[in-house]
Amino acid sequence: MTVTGPSDPARGVDVVALGESMVTFRPSVPGRLAEVPSFHRGIGGAESNTACMLAEAGHTARWISRVGADPFGDHLLAAIAGHGVDVSRVRRDPDRPTGIYFRTAGDRATDAHEVAYYRAGSAASAMTPANVPADAALQGRILHLSGITAALSDGCRDLLGELTAPRPDRPLISFDVNHRAGLWQHPEGPRILLDLARRADIVFVGEDEAEEAWGITGGAEAIRRALPEPETLVVKRGAQGAEAFHGAPPAQGTSVPAQGTSVPALAVDVVATVGAGDAFAAGFLSATLRGLPVRQRLRYGHLWAAAALTTPGDLAPPPPAALTARLAALDDTEWGRLRLGPGWTAAVERADEEVRTP
Repeated sequence: MTVTGPSDPARGVDVVALGESMVTFRPSVPGRLAEVPSFHRGIGGAESNTACMLAEAGHTARWISRVGADPFGDHLLAAIAGHGVDVSRVRRDPDRPTGIYFRTAGDRATDAHEVAYYRAGSAASAMTPANVPADAALQGRILHLSGITAALSDGCRDLLGELTAPRPDRPLISFDVNHRAGLWQHPEGPRILLDLARRADIVFVGEDEAEEAWGITGGAEAIRRALPEPETLVVKRGAQGAEAFHGAPPAQGTSVPAQGTSVPALAVDVVATVGAGDAFAAGFLSATLRGLPVRQRLRYGHLWAAAALTTPGDLAPPPPAALTARLAALDDTEWGRLRLGPGWTAAVERADEEVRTP
């Protein structure tokens, strides 16, 4: 896989991420949404989460979307820009609101997990090829998209179709399937996701969502057979880890199995799972931009996901570069012994106190 160098004038930033971001509200104390008295405000969005983590890690990142001409839109722009992301191509919509949502943390005290979305008719759902500057979206070394955007509206689907269409000098297209059955109103949602994934260069998909969306069973190799087109396919397997297929798969009709690279997941003291998939994609893309081997890309993904899993919000800062490189270079035995808990990303000078290898 070739990633165009940052010196290329046609590639103004490392990563462009396009999609909806919302203002999030997380309870200040455990409990049901109907009972908690107050909330912590944050931001959340699959693509903007990825862009923010990449920017904090030192990559240049741009987020493209539409937000309302309202205070929540002001907050989103300020918060995402505060992570170092270029938001200059985000457009304000005077007629539609910025999306918001409320969620619980799935806390152990109540074993509850509730999400209440207020995003119908949002400014981002009105994105179309006519009102989103495609030139700005195609100026990155990587363009990162997700299936969530495709589910928002016909206009959003048309936009993703245009951005993923074959064209000369196209950036690498990164596509996180992110199947959300509850968002889809179009009866052909699964087929649309499959078509978009087949147009991409890097695809992230969970083993469980491949079964839910496309009825694919039989594990990672079966998913690769169904998705032979992407140069890199990353199949996430939850607690079992992730497997990446890189390069051309075996020819259709042969009995030769697809050869993937597997890296087991880390043992993590989970605080909240929201945003972990976005963080995994960010870590993998960061390692891709650095030209690291596929195994290291998977390890970066796991480490960045662990940063998200051990914090309560939708968005976590990535682990420091030196710490990530050191842990990603561990041998398989040491990697298998890692157990990461809250605060581990601060472990730089005295790493042994935070990163436990029993």
